[in-house]
Amino acid sequence: MRNQVISLYDLTGEALRPWAEAGYECFAYDIQHDGKRTEDGITYVHADLYDYATLLALIATHTDKACFMSAFPPCTDLAVSGAMWWKKKAIANPDFQTEAAGHVQKCHWVGTALDCPFYIENPIGALARLWRKSDYKFDPCDFGGYLPEDDVHPRWPDIIPPRDAYRKRTCLWTGGKFKMPSSDEVVPETVVYERKDPTKSGNFSPVHGKTGGKSLKTKNIRSATPRGFAKAVFLANARHTWVATKESVLEGLTS
Repeated sequence: MRNQVISLYDLTGEALRPWAEAGYECFAYDIQHDGKRTEDGITYVHADLYDYATLLALIATHTDKACFMSAFPPCTDLAVSGAMWWKKKAIANPDFQTEAAGHVQKCHWVGTALDCPFYIENPIGALARLWRKSDYKFDPCDFGGYLPEDDVHPRWPDIIPPRDAYRKRTCLWTGGKFKMPSSDEVVPETVVYERKDPTKSGNFSPVHGKTGGKSLKTKNIRSATPRGFAKAVFLANARHTWVATKESVLEGLTS
């Protein structure tokens, strides 16, 4: 029975939350997790996803069980927002972008091996040149309507606006008959900051405006999965027949 959903390079587990709430077995793999723990239906597992042996073990664990996969490989060396540092990085390591693109392609390999629908997320950047063009692009606000009108972000309410009302152009590379959900847009918020160059716009997404710098915390906030998008993906791709079967069994036991 395919009732497992896995997510690679996933610290927060937000991509998995709608699946977990529906009763699927969910697993978030990331090197930042400490050991292994289960919380709110999601099992968080420490994993070095750069390591082939780890990926092989992961495939063996979820083969014939996984019904969906998401992946959020590091974008530090690929995103166009960091292009000003590419020349310096290339001096230190001429292969830095090829290696980064390789980690993304490994995620594609895992999704293909598991034979399930999947998507890989990364910002606009070098992947189109190093690998291939993305299949889809979106902003978090495109799916904000999937969240309730009284929504408040559970982790970073002072940074991420309610209902994901912000822009952060993101690309998806997909496979396994992944279904892109229909959008339900909300109006994005902006914040204004003075810039050294007055000819450039001072309007920013509140997430970009409030998460500058290179700290791990700000990187994690910037890369957090938009909750509206996660819910929309679940509704478009979930195998509802398994959930219905599980609910029917539970009703039979309690009747």
